[in-house]
Amino acid sequence: MEELNEILQKFAASGWELIAAPSRAWLDGQGDRDKLAAAIRQADAECGSCGCELDLLYKKALTLL
Repeated sequence: MEELNEILQKFAASGWELIAAPSRAWLDGQGDRDKLAAAIRQADAECGSCGCELDLLYKKALTLL
């Protein structure tokens, strides 16, 4: 769970509201697993191969959820 929280902290700090908002909610204990997973899947589809540091984290986060 610690690894997932570290990844979600990176998502929350990314500034990309698609993944930042659901990640912050999860970290605050108010998140919805399905909404978070859907946001991560969408982020992976839209940006999962752009070459940024988050690319590999999308799949890892989904595995850990």
